[in-house]
Amino acid sequence: MSEDTHAHQDDDGPNPGLGLDLGAPSAPARPAPPPEAPAAYRVLARKYRPQNFTDLIGQEAMVRTLRNAFSSGRIAQAYILTGVRGVGKTTTARILARALNYEPMDGSAGGPSLDLSVMGKQCRDIIESRHVDVMEMDAASNTSINDIREIIESARYRPVMARYKVYIIDEVHMLSTAAFNGLLKTLEEPPEHVKFIFATTEIRKVPVTVLSRCQRFDLRRVEAGELAAHLAGICAKEGVTIEPEALAIVARAAEGSVRDSLSLLDQAIAHGGGAVGAEEVRRLLGLADKGRVIDLFEALMKGEMARALAEFRDQYDAGADPAVILTDLAEFTHLVTRLKIMPDAAQDAALVEAERVRGLEMAQGLSMRVLARAWQMLTKGIGEVQQAPKPAQAAEMALVRLGYATDLPTPDEALRRLKGQPVTDAPAPPSAPSGGGGGGGGGGARLSLAPRPVEARPQMRPAPVAAVAAPAAGPRLASLADVAQYVAAKRDLALKHAVETSLRPVHVEEGRIEVALVPGAPASVIQDLSRKLSDWTGRRWLVSVSSQAGGPTLAEENAAVKAEREEGIKAHPLVAAVLARFPGAEVVDVRTREEAPIDTEVLAPSEEDLYAGPGADDELEY
Repeated sequence: MSEDTHAHQDDDGPNPGLGLDLGAPSAPARPAPPPEAPAAYRVLARKYRPQNFTDLIGQEAMVRTLRNAFSSGRIAQAYILTGVRGVGKTTTARILARALNYEPMDGSAGGPSLDLSVMGKQCRDIIESRHVDVMEMDAASNTSINDIREIIESARYRPVMARYKVYIIDEVHMLSTAAFNGLLKTLEEPPEHVKFIFATTEIRKVPVTVLSRCQRFDLRRVEAGELAAHLAGICAKEGVTIEPEALAIVARAAEGSVRDSLSLLDQAIAHGGGAVGAEEVRRLLGLADKGRVIDLFEALMKGEMARALAEFRDQYDAGADPAVILTDLAEFTHLVTRLKIMPDAAQDAALVEAERVRGLEMAQGLSMRVLARAWQMLTKGIGEVQQAPKPAQAAEMALVRLGYATDLPTPDEALRRLKGQPVTDAPAPPSAPSGGGGGGGGGGARLSLAPRPVEARPQMRPAPVAAVAAPAAGPRLASLADVAQYVAAKRDLALKHAVETSLRPVHVEEGRIEVALVPGAPASVIQDLSRKLSDWTGRRWLVSVSSQAGGPTLAEENAAVKAEREEGIKAHPLVAAVLARFPGAEVVDVRTREEAPIDTEVLAPSEEDLYAGPGADDELEY
C-alpha cells in the first residue's frame, strides 16, 4: 500500500513537461520583437525616376531614333547624351544599358529591345546600379589617364552575365586631355561586346575627336505644360492636394529640368504639410503673386504711379525680391506680346487663369510699340536693380520711368497730333504729298508720314551696283558723273571713290577727259582711269591733268545738294513743328521717292518700325 502510494506520488510529482510545479521559478519570458523601423524616405526625384523609355517624358525624338535603330539592328558603339541639368541624361543612360542587355525572364531568346515593360533578368541589377557588367564612372572625380587605363584593360574581357559590357561615364567633359586621348582608339574600335554611353552638360568641352565617334542625342528641356501634367500625376500617386496654379509655378521655376521640378515639389509638399497652395509656393520661392504682378503691370500701363508704387511696396514688404518683381513684369510683357501675335498661345497649360484671361485683354488694348518699349525699359531696369546698393529704390525708379513713359507719344503719334489727326493704334490714312517745301530748294522731296501695315509692304530688293550696265554698243560718257557711274557698274569701288573725291572736271568728251587734281590726291588715279576705261570700252581713252582749277568734285556737288535739301525741308511747317517739339532732333537725310539707296531696302515704314525703343525720339530720319 505504501509502495503503491509512493509510486503514485512519484507519478504525480513534479513534472516539468506537464507544468504542474507551480512553485518552481518560471522561465524568463522571450522579449517581444522591436517594432519595424519605418522605411527610409526616398525623395521624389529618386522615387519616380523613369525605369523605361515609356516613363521618360519630353524626349520623344531620341526615343523614336533609338527604337528604329534597335529594330533594324543599327546599334552604335558609343552614345553621348547632352542637355541641361535634370533632364534625364544619367537616367537615360541606365535605361539604354538595360535595353542593350534585355533578356526575358522565361529564358527565351531575345535581343536588345526598347520594350522594357516587363522586367528582364538583368534589369533589376542595372536599375539599382549593381550589375557587374554595367559600370558607371563619374568623370568629375576620375579624371586621369590611369582611370581610363582601367577601362581599357577591363574592356578586353567578355561580360560575365550580360550581353554587353556597358561603360557609363557621367560628366565626361571633366576628363583630362590625356584621358581623352587614351580613350580614342578603344572608342573608335571597341570589342563587339563593349558599349560606351557618355553624359555631359558641357558638350562644347568634349573634343571633336570624341564627338565624331559617338551618336549624339540632345535632350531638350521639358515644356512647362508637359512638366505640370507630370507633377500632377505624381501628386495624385502621393495623395497630395495641390492647386493647379501652384503646379504651374513649380513647373516654370524648374526651367525645363524634371529633377529640379521634383525637388521643388518635394519642398513645397513639406512646406504645405500635404496640401500645397499657390500662395505657399510663392512664399517658398520668393515670388510675387501672379495676380498682383498683373495688377502692377496694369497700373503702369495706365500711368497710375501712386497705385503702382503702393503695389510694389506691398509686394516688397511681403518678401518679394525687387529684381524678381521686375523679372515677373518682363515675363508678363513677353506673354502679352506673344498673345497679341499668337492668341492661341493662351491655351498653354502652364498659364494660370489670370494670365490667360487678363493677358488676352491687355494684348487687345496695348500696341506693339508700347509693349516693345516696356520690355526694353524693364530689361534695362533689371540690370540696374541687380547692381544697385539699394535694389528697392532702383526698382521704384525703373517703374517710375516706365509708368511716365506711357504718357510720351511715339514719333508717329506726335506727327499725327501735329497734323490734327486722331491718334489710334490703326494706321492713318495716307497723307497728301507736301508742297514746295517753303524754303525753295526742297527739290521736290516729299514727306511720307503714312505708315502701311507690315503685310502690305512691298519687299523691294536693294539695287546692286552692277545694275547700271553699259549698253552693248558701248557707253556714252559725256560727263564725269557718267564716268563714275560706269566705273561703279564695273564694281571698282576704289576707283569710283577716287573719281568722285579726287577729280575736278575741266573738259569731258568721247575718248578724252581733262581734270584737275585736288590737293593730296594720288597721282596714280590718272593712269588707272585711263588704262581701265580703255580696257573696258575697247577704245583708247586719254586722261590728262589740266592747269585750270576745274569745277567742284562729284562729292562736293552731292554734299551741296544734300545740304540744300535739308535746309529746304527744315522750312516745311510740319518738320519745323517736329523739331521744335523734340529738342535735339535733327534731319539727317532727305530722299525723294524716286531715289533708292543702293545698300538698303526701300520699305515703307510701319507703325512698329517707327519706334526703336527709349530714346528713339531723339533722332528722326526723313
